[in-house]
Amino acid sequence: MKTNFHTHTYRCLHAIGSERDYVEQAAAKKFDMLGFSDHAPFPDRDYGLRMKFDELQDYINEIDKLKTEYADTLKIYKGLEIEYHPYYMEYYTTLLKKFKLDYLALGEHTYTTKSGYFRNIFFAENTKDYTDYASSISEALGTGFFAFLAHPDLMMNNEFAWDKNCDKACDLILSAAEKYDIPLEYNANGFRKGISDFPDGRRYQYPDDRFWKLISGSKIRVIIGSDCHRPEQLYDDAVVYAEKKCAELKLNVVDFPF
Repeated sequence: MKTNFHTHTYRCLHAIGSERDYVEQAAAKKFDMLGFSDHAPFPDRDYGLRMKFDELQDYINEIDKLKTEYADTLKIYKGLEIEYHPYYMEYYTTLLKKFKLDYLALGEHTYTTKSGYFRNIFFAENTKDYTDYASSISEALGTGFFAFLAHPDLMMNNEFAWDKNCDKACDLILSAAEKYDIPLEYNANGFRKGISDFPDGRRYQYPDDRFWKLISGSKIRVIIGSDCHRPEQLYDDAVVYAEKKCAELKLNVVDFPF
């Protein structure tokens, strides 16, 4: 079965292609399922590089139209990739109930520390920030709002060597995924970014083998996500390589996350 549940459109301001462009690509590649998960807007604050809140209904309407049009050939799901902040609990409910989204993917770029501070994981000051980040993810997975965790090793994009804080952060994330039976996404977009120099060697920012080896052979569910930002990336060499790596790492890959 060929599926993808991590798909972006031009609405997020850093991708190319309309909803229809991705559906046509999925049909051409003989996909069975396609899930849209563009970066979610928030109603009260512009967090940047995401659709505006007043575009949300148009996004949903367009996907619903395509769902009907392609009902006989492609199963289409409407979702959003969104961060977890505890003060948005009612908003997550609104997205799923009022806007009738099929799913929310947890894409934790920003997070709220236990002290109430707003942080961006791309600007971590040191690996101690990873444990706060992982704690936020663990709390989020326990809410029941999120269908899967996108790029769970995203923190490794920072230029720090692996240390005990990394061990602790990974344990928090993996323990929560196992406890709540939430799939982890093996994100192919990291391969598109190429290999870089880090203090502990040359590697991809993510996926990081050291993270994924921790669940090699386990029952924790894993989905492969293209995280495509242009239609031709829906099923490209990066996705093929991700499939190969998951097989090598003996990950429990599933086609459907919820």
